[in-house]
Amino acid sequence: MGNDNWPEIGEFVVCTVKNVTDFGAYVELEEFGGREGFIHISEIKAGWVKYVRDYVREGQKIVCKVLNVDPSRGHIDLSLKDVNEHQRRAKIQDWKNEQKATKWLQFVAKEIEAETETEPDEGSLQALHEIFVEEFGSAYAAFEEAAVEGEKAFKGLKINNKYLKSIIKIAGENIKLPFVDIAGYVDLTCNLPNGIEVIKQSLNAANSISDIDGEDIKLEVSYTGAPRYRIKVIAPDYKKAESVLKKSAQTAVDTIAKLGGHGIFKRHIESAKA
Repeated sequence: MGNDNWPEIGEFVVCTVKNVTDFGAYVELEEFGGREGFIHISEIKAGWVKYVRDYVREGQKIVCKVLNVDPSRGHIDLSLKDVNEHQRRAKIQDWKNEQKATKWLQFVAKEIEAETETEPDEGSLQALHEIFVEEFGSAYAAFEEAAVEGEKAFKGLKINNKYLKSIIKIAGENIKLPFVDIAGYVDLTCNLPNGIEVIKQSLNAANSISDIDGEDIKLEVSYTGAPRYRIKVIAPDYKKAESVLKKSAQTAVDTIAKLGGHGIFKRHIESAKA
């Protein structure tokens, strides 16, 4: 993040402890251009704290919660006690992932420089990073999508083709996909005058369970040739993938039956990635 950015109240931030005093600790916010924040002694730990150094030390990496931000005065008030262990670990992992993604973008720049014998425009790389954050939530998430979906992940985005190919290549080399990829088929038929619309409704119903249980699941329904439709599921593990595939297929079969048509599910394992 650039120096014009400020953290938001309630956000978790990675900090490096720079100076510990009797009344608190001054820290540097790693993701915000090294901006300085302050943790008052009352925000170090729940309960009474006699010596701040019993809990933090210079050079230590910690995760804090932002309590208040005052850009006009350059003040950022932080809390260490309001961060539990789960939140700390999750934030540290996200931060490490973004560091990896930043290095991968540098690899992209080096590849393009080697291929074209011209140094990539720094503004273009910064713009690319901003697109990643805006569209995917983080640069690391964009590389994950590149590893899973390839060019499809960036459909509709204005990204130079030479950058795109390098991104996909580097993503494939550096990200091990923790997913399984399975597929099945449903044969759907309806002889009613509105048969095409009935089939569409059935497929839409099948596709509507893709975010079941809030898991990181991708579901894709595609036409392979009358009367067959392919249901593809990418999920964290086989158990979840199988469950979603069956529910999606059964939803299509049940829906078309209620609307006057007929459906059959045919299981097919496409591939697995571990």
